[in-house]
Amino acid sequence: MDNVGKAGVTENSIFDLAPLPLWLEDFGGVKALLEAWRADGVRDLRAHLEENPELVREAALSIRVLKVNERAVALFEAKDAADLIDNLDVVFSRDMLSSHLGELCQLWERSDGFESQAVNYTLTGRRLDVQLRARILPGAEHDWSRVIVSTENITELMQQRRQLVEKENFARGLFEHSPISLWVEDFSAVKMLLEGVRASGVEDFRTFTDVHPEFVSRCMSEIRVIDVNQYTLDLFEARDKEMLLRRLGEVFRDNMRQHFREQLVDLWDGKLFQQREVVNYALSGEELHVHMQFSVFPGRESDWSLVQVALTDITARKKAEAYLEFLGKHDILTKLCNRSFFVDELNRLERKGPEPVAVILADLDGLKLANDSMGHAAGDALLRRAGEIFKEAVTAPSTAARIGGDEFAVLMPSCGLTDGRQMIATLQELVEVNNQFYGSTRLALSFGLSISSPGERLEDVVMRADEDMYRNKRDRSARVTKEQEVEPRGA
Repeated sequence: MDNVGKAGVTENSIFDLAPLPLWLEDFGGVKALLEAWRADGVRDLRAHLEENPELVREAALSIRVLKVNERAVALFEAKDAADLIDNLDVVFSRDMLSSHLGELCQLWERSDGFESQAVNYTLTGRRLDVQLRARILPGAEHDWSRVIVSTENITELMQQRRQLVEKENFARGLFEHSPISLWVEDFSAVKMLLEGVRASGVEDFRTFTDVHPEFVSRCMSEIRVIDVNQYTLDLFEARDKEMLLRRLGEVFRDNMRQHFREQLVDLWDGKLFQQREVVNYALSGEELHVHMQFSVFPGRESDWSLVQVALTDITARKKAEAYLEFLGKHDILTKLCNRSFFVDELNRLERKGPEPVAVILADLDGLKLANDSMGHAAGDALLRRAGEIFKEAVTAPSTAARIGGDEFAVLMPSCGLTDGRQMIATLQELVEVNNQFYGSTRLALSFGLSISSPGERLEDVVMRADEDMYRNKRDRSARVTKEQEVEPRGA
């Protein structure tokens, strides 16, 4: 390497002054090993070396370093070239053999050199990520006695890449292990559809969707789901992402369409962050109440190509709210409406109708006797049986309610005297059927009926029904007493 060029620059000076760390090495021992392995019948070198890792070390130890330039000396923090060459065991340690395996495989397939990334170490122990490029010099092709190797320092670049990977893994971990359902979606097709409608001259988008409900369905079908997290799969009872994406029609249906329409209206108005309570469905069919937060990713406002949807499961809360509402309007023992709801419904019918309203009042006979003789559990059982009868007979728009300890009422809007009498007959038939199943304690009800007149206060109608009920109760009690007096004389 001491030929002199026209400018008086020798090969040695070019090597020494090169801006990259350079190594001149003798790979003759490596070539001999490769040829021996080939002669032994090795066909898959990688598999062979993975099974025999000591061969990789043998090949590495066969390389002789002939020379290094000043850049290499400086990079590896050596005193001089001799110091670097004498301490190669420090430079090529730990992770080096794994990259050397790949280099051997390249040399097995090609005869001009190799390229790889490797980890080296300076003589002070500092880690270096290096990009290796090796070329067999002209004239040494037959024995690989002169191979020039460059070691470009890419430590900073690899550190940046590792930090980027760490950040990506951290973000992915937050996404995957979030305790709420997260969806990443592409709304770009929806945006184009909205822009098309706007370009056609539509100004009132809400009215447009009233007239063209199929447009809402079209927009729903154009949403592309990019990814979902594990909590989403658990929430919607999906085995995997493919299963969930394949059955999205079962998730977003029924009540969801109206919610999505409101979402489109907000997007039309430029609201790229939204939140509302919506209804979805698990793949099992179970109704899910969720709090939805919708947000277009920063930087994607122009095309909506990345959107995040966060769904917080509030089903338990909604059930609790529904139960509290039920408690506020229903009698717990009979499951019928309570007196508070009865009064509200009475006022509503008085204001809005429809008229006439048939009012039936009923009194549970013998409740005090059952409580006194058999205990309150027996009395509660009678009340529950009465509740079952009213629930079976009374259907919307009529309403049945327990309005007192042993008192029940039925409100029947747009019903007259015939309808009221038919309802009482149905209730009496159900009482008889019920008594066939509960022979130990008979259930008995006294009924009263009244029909409203135009403009009459329903409170007055209830009072007339109450008077009718007690009149029927007294008459019934008198008949029973008379029958009891007659029975001994007949005996």
